[in-house]
Amino acid sequence: MARTALTPAIDVRRAGDRFHTRISWLDSHHSFSFGPHYDPDNTHFGVLMVSNDDIVRAGSGFDTHPHRDMEIVTWVLEGSLVHQDSTGHSGLIYPGLAQRMSAGTGILHSEKNDSWRIDATQGRHDEDVHFVQMWVVPDSDGITPGYEQLDIGTELASGQLVVVASGMPKHKGDRAISIRQEHAALYAARLLPGAGTALPTAPLVHLNVARGSVELEGAGVLGTGDTARVTAGEGQRIVAGSDGAEVLVWEMHATLGQN
Repeated sequence: MARTALTPAIDVRRAGDRFHTRISWLDSHHSFSFGPHYDPDNTHFGVLMVSNDDIVRAGSGFDTHPHRDMEIVTWVLEGSLVHQDSTGHSGLIYPGLAQRMSAGTGILHSEKNDSWRIDATQGRHDEDVHFVQMWVVPDSDGITPGYEQLDIGTELASGQLVVVASGMPKHKGDRAISIRQEHAALYAARLLPGAGTALPTAPLVHLNVARGSVELEGAGVLGTGDTARVTAGEGQRIVAGSDGAEVLVWEMHATLGQN
Protein backbone atom coordinates (compact mmCIF):
# COMPACT_ATOMS: atom_id res chain seq x y z
CA MET A 1 0.00 0.00 0.00
CA ALA A 2 1.24 3.49 -0.81
CA ARG A 3 0.44 6.92 0.59
CA THR A 4 1.68 9.92 -1.41
CA ALA A 5 0.96 13.64 -1.71
CA LEU A 6 -2.02 14.10 -4.02
CA THR A 7 -3.26 16.91 -6.24
CA PRO A 8 -7.00 17.67 -5.93
CA ALA A 9 -8.90 16.36 -8.95
CA ILE A 10 -12.27 14.92 -10.01
CA ASP A 11 -12.19 12.37 -12.82
CA VAL A 12 -15.71 11.65 -14.13
CA ARG A 13 -16.21 8.36 -15.97
CA ARG A 14 -19.44 8.05 -17.95
CA ALA A 15 -21.58 4.91 -17.91
CA GLY A 16 -21.42 4.48 -21.67
CA ASP A 17 -17.62 4.40 -21.63
CA ARG A 18 -17.37 1.36 -19.36
CA PHE A 19 -16.19 -2.03 -20.60
CA HIS A 20 -19.21 -4.18 -21.47
CA THR A 21 -19.83 -7.93 -21.40
CA ARG A 22 -23.14 -9.21 -22.74
CA ILE A 23 -24.09 -12.85 -23.13
CA SER A 24 -27.42 -14.70 -23.02
CA TRP A 25 -27.82 -14.59 -19.22
CA LEU A 26 -25.57 -11.70 -18.18
CA ASP A 27 -25.37 -7.98 -18.93
CA SER A 28 -22.32 -6.59 -17.15
CA HIS A 29 -20.55 -3.22 -17.16
CA HIS A 30 -17.03 -2.95 -15.73
CA SER A 31 -15.58 0.25 -14.30
CA PHE A 32 -12.06 -1.24 -14.33
CA SER A 33 -10.12 -3.79 -16.38
CA PHE A 34 -11.85 -7.15 -15.95
CA GLY A 35 -11.59 -10.52 -17.69
CA PRO A 36 -10.77 -10.01 -21.38
CA HIS A 37 -11.21 -6.24 -21.04
CA TYR A 38 -7.83 -4.69 -20.24
CA ASP A 39 -6.57 -1.15 -20.12
CA PRO A 40 -3.19 -0.67 -18.40
CA ASP A 41 -4.28 2.83 -17.37
CA ASN A 42 -7.49 1.61 -15.74
CA THR A 43 -6.71 -1.33 -13.48
CA HIS A 44 -7.82 0.13 -10.13
CA PHE A 45 -8.44 3.26 -8.09
CA GLY A 46 -6.96 3.26 -4.63
CA VAL A 47 -7.46 -0.29 -3.36
CA LEU A 48 -10.65 -0.79 -5.40
CA MET A 49 -9.91 -3.33 -8.14
CA VAL A 50 -13.36 -4.25 -9.44
CA SER A 51 -16.72 -2.50 -9.64
CA ASN A 52 -19.04 -4.53 -11.84
CA ASP A 53 -22.64 -3.50 -12.52
CA ASP A 54 -24.37 -6.81 -13.30
CA ILE A 55 -27.82 -7.89 -14.44
CA VAL A 56 -28.39 -11.66 -14.26
CA ARG A 57 -31.41 -13.33 -15.81
CA ALA A 58 -33.75 -15.54 -13.79
CA GLY A 59 -32.68 -19.17 -13.37
CA SER A 60 -29.05 -18.45 -14.25
CA GLY A 61 -25.91 -17.05 -12.73
CA PHE A 62 -22.26 -17.62 -11.94
CA ASP A 63 -21.43 -21.30 -11.43
CA THR A 64 -18.94 -22.37 -8.76
CA HIS A 65 -15.62 -20.60 -9.29
CA PRO A 66 -12.53 -19.75 -7.19
CA HIS A 67 -11.21 -16.55 -5.61
CA ARG A 68 -8.13 -15.82 -3.54
CA ASP A 69 -6.83 -12.88 -1.45
CA MET A 70 -9.67 -10.48 -2.20
CA GLU A 71 -12.42 -8.78 -0.17
CA ILE A 72 -15.64 -9.01 -2.21
CA VAL A 73 -18.67 -6.87 -1.35
CA THR A 74 -22.00 -7.38 -3.14
CA TRP A 75 -24.80 -4.79 -3.14
CA VAL A 76 -28.15 -5.73 -4.69
CA LEU A 77 -30.24 -2.99 -6.29
CA GLU A 78 -33.21 -5.06 -7.51
CA GLY A 79 -34.20 -8.71 -7.22
CA SER A 80 -32.32 -11.27 -5.13
CA LEU A 81 -29.14 -13.30 -5.42
CA VAL A 82 -28.38 -16.69 -3.85
CA HIS A 83 -24.83 -17.15 -2.51
CA GLN A 84 -23.20 -20.49 -1.67
CA ASP A 85 -19.54 -21.13 -0.89
CA SER A 86 -17.09 -23.87 0.03
CA THR A 87 -16.93 -22.80 3.69
CA GLY A 88 -20.55 -23.85 4.13
CA HIS A 89 -22.07 -20.38 4.04
CA SER A 90 -25.19 -19.65 2.04
CA GLY A 91 -27.51 -16.70 1.94
CA LEU A 92 -30.07 -14.70 0.03
CA ILE A 93 -28.83 -11.20 -0.83
CA TYR A 94 -31.51 -8.57 -1.44
CA PRO A 95 -31.75 -4.75 -1.51
CA GLY A 96 -30.59 -3.26 1.78
CA LEU A 97 -28.54 -6.31 2.77
CA ALA A 98 -24.77 -5.80 2.94
CA GLN A 99 -22.71 -8.89 2.08
CA ARG A 100 -18.98 -9.55 2.22
CA MET A 101 -16.93 -12.60 1.29
CA SER A 102 -13.25 -12.79 2.21
CA ALA A 103 -11.51 -15.08 -0.28
CA GLY A 104 -8.32 -15.30 1.78
CA THR A 105 -6.31 -18.47 1.21
CA GLY A 106 -8.88 -19.65 -1.32
CA ILE A 107 -12.63 -20.12 -1.62
CA LEU A 108 -15.13 -21.50 -4.11
CA HIS A 109 -18.53 -19.89 -4.48
CA SER A 110 -21.53 -19.53 -6.77
CA GLU A 111 -24.04 -16.72 -7.26
CA LYS A 112 -27.40 -17.52 -8.81
CA ASN A 113 -30.61 -15.71 -9.63
CA ASP A 114 -33.13 -18.25 -8.35
CA SER A 115 -36.11 -15.89 -8.41
CA TRP A 116 -38.17 -18.45 -10.30
CA ARG A 117 -37.63 -20.93 -7.44
CA ILE A 118 -38.06 -18.44 -4.58
CA ASP A 119 -41.51 -17.42 -5.84
CA ALA A 120 -42.62 -20.95 -6.68
CA THR A 121 -45.43 -20.93 -4.09
CA GLN A 122 -47.08 -18.11 -6.01
CA GLY A 123 -46.41 -19.55 -9.42
CA ARG A 124 -43.45 -18.97 -11.68
CA HIS A 125 -42.19 -15.40 -11.60
CA ASP A 126 -39.03 -14.53 -13.49
CA GLU A 127 -37.16 -11.48 -12.21
CA ASP A 128 -33.75 -10.17 -13.19
CA VAL A 129 -31.35 -9.43 -10.36
CA HIS A 130 -29.37 -6.20 -10.62
CA PHE A 131 -26.36 -5.78 -8.36
CA VAL A 132 -22.98 -4.11 -8.02
CA GLN A 133 -20.03 -6.25 -6.99
CA MET A 134 -16.87 -4.59 -5.71
CA TRP A 135 -13.46 -6.10 -4.95
CA VAL A 136 -10.83 -4.49 -2.74
CA VAL A 137 -7.35 -5.78 -2.02
CA PRO A 138 -6.95 -6.91 1.62
CA ASP A 139 -4.24 -5.38 3.77
CA SER A 140 -2.79 -8.84 4.39
CA ASP A 141 -2.69 -12.01 2.30
CA GLY A 142 -3.41 -15.54 3.40
CA ILE A 143 -6.25 -14.86 5.83
CA THR A 144 -8.88 -17.47 6.66
CA PRO A 145 -11.81 -17.27 4.20
CA GLY A 146 -14.96 -15.78 5.68
CA TYR A 147 -18.47 -14.49 5.04
CA GLU A 148 -20.69 -11.86 6.63
CA GLN A 149 -24.04 -10.25 5.86
CA LEU A 150 -26.18 -7.65 7.59
CA ASP A 151 -29.51 -5.98 6.81
CA ILE A 152 -29.04 -2.19 6.99
CA GLY A 153 -32.33 -1.21 5.36
CA THR A 154 -33.48 0.73 8.43
CA GLU A 155 -30.32 2.84 8.45
CA LEU A 156 -30.67 3.60 4.74
CA ALA A 157 -34.03 5.25 5.42
CA SER A 158 -32.10 8.18 6.95
CA GLY A 159 -31.20 9.42 3.48
CA GLN A 160 -27.58 9.96 4.51
CA LEU A 161 -24.42 8.01 3.83
CA VAL A 162 -24.52 4.75 5.79
CA VAL A 163 -21.44 2.61 6.46
CA VAL A 164 -21.86 -0.65 4.54
CA ALA A 165 -18.45 -2.27 4.95
CA SER A 166 -15.29 -1.05 6.61
CA GLY A 167 -11.93 -2.09 7.97
CA MET A 168 -11.11 1.39 9.24
CA PRO A 169 -10.54 1.75 13.00
CA LYS A 170 -12.91 4.73 13.18
CA HIS A 171 -15.84 2.47 12.24
CA LYS A 172 -15.12 -0.25 14.77
CA GLY A 173 -18.24 0.55 16.78
CA ASP A 174 -20.52 1.24 13.83
CA ARG A 175 -23.14 -1.20 12.60
CA ALA A 176 -21.45 -2.41 9.42
CA ILE A 177 -19.92 -5.54 7.99
CA SER A 178 -16.15 -5.78 8.26
CA ILE A 179 -13.50 -6.03 5.55
CA ARG A 180 -9.82 -6.84 5.98
CA GLN A 181 -8.63 -3.49 4.64
CA GLU A 182 -7.87 -0.88 7.29
CA HIS A 183 -7.57 1.90 4.70
CA ALA A 184 -11.03 1.59 3.13
CA ALA A 185 -14.75 1.88 3.82
CA LEU A 186 -17.85 1.59 1.66
CA TYR A 187 -20.93 3.77 2.19
CA ALA A 188 -24.37 3.76 0.56
CA ALA A 189 -27.14 6.35 0.46
CA ARG A 190 -30.66 6.45 -0.91
CA LEU A 191 -31.39 10.10 -1.64
CA LEU A 192 -34.86 11.52 -2.19
CA PRO A 193 -35.30 14.06 -5.03
CA GLY A 194 -33.44 17.25 -4.15
CA ALA A 195 -31.82 15.74 -1.04
CA GLY A 196 -28.08 16.01 -0.55
CA THR A 197 -25.17 14.70 1.45
CA ALA A 198 -21.42 15.25 1.66
CA LEU A 199 -18.81 12.81 0.42
CA PRO A 200 -16.08 11.76 2.85
CA THR A 201 -13.03 13.97 3.18
CA ALA A 202 -10.28 11.57 2.14
CA PRO A 203 -7.28 11.16 -0.17
CA LEU A 204 -9.29 8.96 -2.53
CA VAL A 205 -13.07 8.73 -2.95
CA HIS A 206 -14.90 6.66 -5.56
CA LEU A 207 -18.53 7.71 -6.21
CA ASN A 208 -20.81 5.35 -8.13
CA VAL A 209 -24.29 6.59 -9.05
CA ALA A 210 -25.97 3.19 -9.06
CA ARG A 211 -29.44 4.60 -9.83
CA GLY A 212 -30.89 8.01 -10.55
CA SER A 213 -28.78 11.14 -10.86
CA VAL A 214 -26.83 13.57 -8.70
CA GLU A 215 -25.09 16.87 -9.09
CA LEU A 216 -21.54 16.61 -7.77
CA GLU A 217 -19.99 19.81 -6.48
CA GLY A 218 -17.23 20.85 -8.88
CA ALA A 219 -18.14 18.30 -11.55
CA GLY A 220 -21.78 18.73 -12.61
CA VAL A 221 -24.49 16.15 -13.17
CA LEU A 222 -23.81 12.41 -13.03
CA GLY A 223 -26.43 9.96 -14.24
CA THR A 224 -27.10 6.28 -13.65
CA GLY A 225 -23.90 4.28 -14.03
CA ASP A 226 -21.63 7.32 -14.02
CA THR A 227 -18.73 7.36 -11.56
CA ALA A 228 -16.32 9.95 -10.22
CA ARG A 229 -12.81 9.35 -8.93
CA VAL A 230 -12.12 12.12 -6.45
CA THR A 231 -8.51 12.73 -5.43
CA ALA A 232 -7.71 14.77 -2.30
CA GLY A 233 -11.44 15.11 -1.65
CA GLU A 234 -12.67 17.89 0.59
CA GLY A 235 -16.15 16.59 1.37
CA GLN A 236 -17.75 17.64 -1.91
CA ARG A 237 -21.53 17.74 -1.75
CA ILE A 238 -23.88 15.69 -3.92
CA VAL A 239 -27.54 16.56 -4.51
CA ALA A 240 -30.03 14.12 -6.02
CA GLY A 241 -31.91 14.99 -9.19
CA SER A 242 -35.66 14.89 -9.74
CA ASP A 243 -35.68 11.08 -9.79
CA GLY A 244 -33.69 10.65 -6.58
CA ALA A 245 -30.54 8.53 -6.42
CA GLU A 246 -28.85 5.52 -4.87
CA VAL A 247 -25.09 5.95 -4.54
CA LEU A 248 -22.16 3.80 -3.46
CA VAL A 249 -19.10 5.60 -2.12
CA TRP A 250 -15.65 4.24 -1.27
CA GLU A 251 -13.43 6.18 1.11
CA MET A 252 -9.78 5.16 0.75
CA HIS A 253 -6.55 6.21 2.43
CA ALA A 254 -4.10 4.08 0.45
CA THR A 255 -3.45 3.04 -3.12
CA LEU A 256 -1.70 0.28 -5.02
CA GLY A 257 0.15 2.82 -7.16
CA GLN A 258 -0.56 4.96 -10.16
CA ASN A 259 -3.57 4.01 -12.34
